[in-house]
Amino acid sequence: MNTQTKEQAPLLSEEETLKLFTDSGALLHGHFKLTSGRHSDLYYEKFTILKNPAVCEPLCRQMARLFSEQQVEVVVGPTTGGILIAYEVAKELGVHSLYAEPGESGDKRIFKRGFSLDAGQRVLIVDDIVTTGRSMFEVISLVESYDAKIVGIGAMLDRSGGAIDLGYPLSALTTVSADSWTPEDCPMCKEGKELTQRGSRSS
Repeated sequence: MNTQTKEQAPLLSEEETLKLFTDSGALLHGHFKLTSGRHSDLYYEKFTILKNPAVCEPLCRQMARLFSEQQVEVVVGPTTGGILIAYEVAKELGVHSLYAEPGESGDKRIFKRGFSLDAGQRVLIVDDIVTTGRSMFEVISLVESYDAKIVGIGAMLDRSGGAIDLGYPLSALTTVSADSWTPEDCPMCKEGKELTQRGSRSS
């Protein structure tokens, strides 16, 4: 059963949340290959946030407050960063957290280690940064396969500028629009700028 989150300071605005990313050094400029395979001149290094409890915990606490009225029964996040966020958000909500790992084929998520969901269980899905929504879509498909009820999706940062449609309401702490290009259309590739690979996936 859920417990109410403790009384907190007022919620940060989107601008204040984005400033946390910037001030912590999580916002990088350069020529980056994203996990989607697209190229961008901006990259948000989530692990700069996730390694710092003084920044990560307040953001997760704020995310939990966004869903405190949704009667969440379990929080699910994708590996790797989503594990930390799901745990912290679940801790604030007083529920369990699970994490979804890549399957052997690499094109879907599965539960391991005896994890599972009950039909009708009220699930909150969380992650750090949403760009194309690939990881989110995989987790959504996994949760739906158990006939659980998705009551919301939370993210620290929506990098799509609000354009992503996950099929469920997305509540992001802050939203930005960052340009990205296919490798064929990337202006920095045409200029010969060195490409940096970021993230845990190669495509």
